[in-house]
Amino acid sequence: MKQLFLSISALMILAAGCKKLDQEPQGTASRSAVFGSEKGLQLYVASFYNNLPNGGDVVRSDNMADYAARTDVPSFLTATGYTAQQGSGWSWTALRNINYFIENNTDPVVAEPVRRNYTAIARFFRALFYYDKVQRFGNVPWYGKTIGVSDSVQLKKPRDPRTLVMDSVLADINFACENITNTDATRSMITKFVALSYKSRICLFEGTFRKYHSVSGGLADGLGNTAAAWLQDAADAAQKVMTEGGFKLNTAGGTDLSYRQLFINKQPVTTEIILSNVADATLNVLNDANWYWTSATYGSRLSFTRTFVNTYLKIDGTPFTDDASYASKTFVEEVQGRDKRLQQTIRMGNYTRVNGGALEAAPPVFSYTYTGYQPIKWTLDDVYYDGGTRNDNSISLIRYAEVLLNYAEAKAELGTLTDDDWAKTVGALRARAGITGGLTTKPTQVDAYLQTKYFPAITDATLLEIRRERGIELCWEGLRFPDLVRWKRGELLTMPWNGFNVPALNTPMDLNGDGKNDVLFYSGSAPSPISGVTFVNVSPNLANGSVNPQRLSNGTSGEITWLTNVTRKWEDKKYLYPIPNNDLLINPILGQNPGW
Repeated sequence: MKQLFLSISALMILAAGCKKLDQEPQGTASRSAVFGSEKGLQLYVASFYNNLPNGGDVVRSDNMADYAARTDVPSFLTATGYTAQQGSGWSWTALRNINYFIENNTDPVVAEPVRRNYTAIARFFRALFYYDKVQRFGNVPWYGKTIGVSDSVQLKKPRDPRTLVMDSVLADINFACENITNTDATRSMITKFVALSYKSRICLFEGTFRKYHSVSGGLADGLGNTAAAWLQDAADAAQKVMTEGGFKLNTAGGTDLSYRQLFINKQPVTTEIILSNVADATLNVLNDANWYWTSATYGSRLSFTRTFVNTYLKIDGTPFTDDASYASKTFVEEVQGRDKRLQQTIRMGNYTRVNGGALEAAPPVFSYTYTGYQPIKWTLDDVYYDGGTRNDNSISLIRYAEVLLNYAEAKAELGTLTDDDWAKTVGALRARAGITGGLTTKPTQVDAYLQTKYFPAITDATLLEIRRERGIELCWEGLRFPDLVRWKRGELLTMPWNGFNVPALNTPMDLNGDGKNDVLFYSGSAPSPISGVTFVNVSPNLANGSVNPQRLSNGTSGEITWLTNVTRKWEDKKYLYPIPNNDLLINPILGQNPGW
């Protein structure tokens, strides 16, 4: 979507060249030419869409998540690799553009309801702008109007309290929900239901953040008693989308394909997608998902960890880890009879790709994956797309499944989730994935594996299951790090990066059950080549004497391990990013975030 508006934005005459808050917008037409007609307002508002993530942003947005093994450890998770010197994100250009529009959209030549609609869209984008800033930095200065060149008081003001900023965000998103009149069948424009959906996301984040960070000295110290109001707002917004929006879960592909259709279709699946970055090959609006998710050199080579894959339920709705032999199962064994989202998210079973017009089996390949759990969620199944920015699949920005989960989590946190609520949210999502049990009533038994590995402080079985569901349904969509932040579970980012079980060395393994061997793990000297089999060296040291980052947990057998030789460190200061040093030099009164 971002690129779709480049040609329109080139016509924009205000704020496009602003780099700082105190710059005047530059243009080539009079203010009345823009604000004196609906067409002018429409063109101006089109520039705000450049603030939304593009397709490439979304498909790599979970590159720092607890379930994601990758080529290297992000500097943010090392002890000393990330400082305020490397800080980023303290940019206000987009806000200047939005505020200028809101202030000047007052021309009586345009009917007041029309002006109100476009102001509402502008305030939606201002709410998103500040939501992002608060997520990243905590307290930030609130600017509800443009700042004059000589207004040193405003330009050098300190940060405002979180309560003031987030109350202002809520006011903006409420105004948007109440006043946007646009309708849109393409799922590429901001509508009332887009605003309500984002409101459910924003309010859920803020409510749970205030609940779990309200400890003495915490980032939401003293705000715990305000969490419930935000959670109720999240539930109410989601319910409006559920009852009035006309959306439903996509089931057109049956239990085997409906989930994946959402991520590989050229056009958004409009029954479920609420807002999308729509691809258009004729306008060269493409993304690089295949390149990023298949290349041995281009991206981060993200793969699931086994600990996370173990959280996918069995098809009957019971935990996979209830099976006493789960840890010793091989890859081809463990992926059978599971939640069907697994087969639509990683390479497994009968997954095939097109190569030169011919179908070929496509098991996990260790030129890409480090753990064996190779994602396919955003990738198209033709190898043509693997090199360069060629993907023409539209990329979801927010969808109905998330709204259902926002509703369920908010209600569960409030203690008001009913069996009926469970059935129409988590139950419906699991039914779409082919799961047959536990769909109509809330769970009562805590899954010990999920609790021990992920959420030891959570004793509510329903809330645990909602968190499981959120991780599985929304994986690789850019929501995991914000979820860990609001739940105060950042330490999960230091979990071991583990892969599938390897029973023995020098034994070829068939990874997709087609009778053909695919991979062999060895230590020391490599065995003689075997046609079609990739050899993976798990020796303690590489030929150059350096420590081998890829090993087996028991030396000659066990789970694949990756990068255990590099320490990851979580510190609670990392729930916020640092204010960049360069920006502190300009305005020292901002102060630095705790610990940075």
